[in-house]
Amino acid sequence: MVTFSHADQGTAEAAWARSGLAVAPELPLGPAELAGMRFVVLAAHPDDETLGAGGLMARLAALGADVEVLLCTAGEGSHPDSPTTSPEELAQARLAEFAAALAALGLQDRWRFLGFPDRGLGSHTDAIAAAVGEAAARLPGRPDQLVLVAPYRSDGHADHDALGAVAAETAREEGHALLEYPIWYWHWATPADDHWRAWVRFPLDAPSGEAKERAMAEHATQVMPLSPALGDETLLSRDFLDHFARGYEVFAWTPARDVPGPAHSSQDAEEVFDAVHNGSADPWDYASSWYERRKRALTLAALPGEMYQRALEVGCSIGTLTEDLAGRCRSVLAVDASGAAVRLARQRLEGRDGVRVEQRVVPGSWPEGTFDLLVVSEVGYYLAPGELAGLWDRVEAALEPGGVLVLCHWRHPIEGWQLDGDTVHALARERLRWQTTGLYRERDFVLEILVRPVRGTDVA
Repeated sequence: MVTFSHADQGTAEAAWARSGLAVAPELPLGPAELAGMRFVVLAAHPDDETLGAGGLMARLAALGADVEVLLCTAGEGSHPDSPTTSPEELAQARLAEFAAALAALGLQDRWRFLGFPDRGLGSHTDAIAAAVGEAAARLPGRPDQLVLVAPYRSDGHADHDALGAVAAETAREEGHALLEYPIWYWHWATPADDHWRAWVRFPLDAPSGEAKERAMAEHATQVMPLSPALGDETLLSRDFLDHFARGYEVFAWTPARDVPGPAHSSQDAEEVFDAVHNGSADPWDYASSWYERRKRALTLAALPGEMYQRALEVGCSIGTLTEDLAGRCRSVLAVDASGAAVRLARQRLEGRDGVRVEQRVVPGSWPEGTFDLLVVSEVGYYLAPGELAGLWDRVEAALEPGGVLVLCHWRHPIEGWQLDGDTVHALARERLRWQTTGLYRERDFVLEILVRPVRGTDVA
């Protein structure tokens, strides 16, 4: 249990600025995706929403996204020793501040006050969960297109932790995505803590940043003293507020995991991707798209070795990456579940020495032999979770000691499939426990290089 006081010196923002937080990967949701989603924002106390997610909320309002904000308490316990302001008076003032802040963010009249007691949310989790469910029902649509935005469940404040835990459990049970915003974490934690390294960054454009600044100024009872009297001191110091004056916000991001209805698996892959490849000789613009050409160049540049003896590429599609790999490998075996894709790849690669293309539905139909390079690019999320676990078993058996595993995946949601790119990589690291020797992430894709340990050496 974290113990801290707002009066503690805490971790300076300069330490976080030096940590690499500013180059954390971006939230993999662009404007069009954000505009098409629905958001339920949860705040334990007035000002939590502005501190942790004010910029995001302003951006959502500007995009016209459906947003509803649930305020759990009036924050009447923020100044328990005040000689001038009763809890009832403070509650009234803070609710007025909250309304003004939401108006500054462009979300006037798009919030509800739940009326739970300050510092008592842990005793009302069932009622909070019911309120979240009712809010979700007021924003109709697919469960996986709804995002809960809530305090980080390990923020260190009892109300934040309780509300965050409710949001996390509701998201898991109902198939919603989850964005958790840290608040007091920046105060008591240090960059040596590893939790933040898995989080994502949401850059704020100028209008969103300005709206957040205006909204924060509305919370006068928190950013200024209630009076000169002892017990009426400013609650949120300038040093603390520096954590929220960044040009970005930071969230722990959990994508929607379960797609409603029957999700695809590898057993559907041949039919699904035959239809895709029969409709176009280059369905994803592999040959002409700068994005695709740049991604392949980065993939080739990330390979730690100059040449490889035997490479296996899983999910080769029309063979554009296979063609590039052939220049770095003595032999390449490229496989794909789609017969149509295999025919197109063979046409592209005809006459290339040392290159074979085969139709195989992995992990069930796995080729014999071992390899010193294994590439799984843009294919992991087309497997069901159990199939992906089976793929890592196959990879472990087939990759030689010291061999290289290349993972590269799109980071946005994949409609109709159960997994996303970040999850594929996380599950690979968890299952294989191999050292990551190279990692590149941007908003659209993640590229990772893992090396199988040589026998007798420690795993990562």
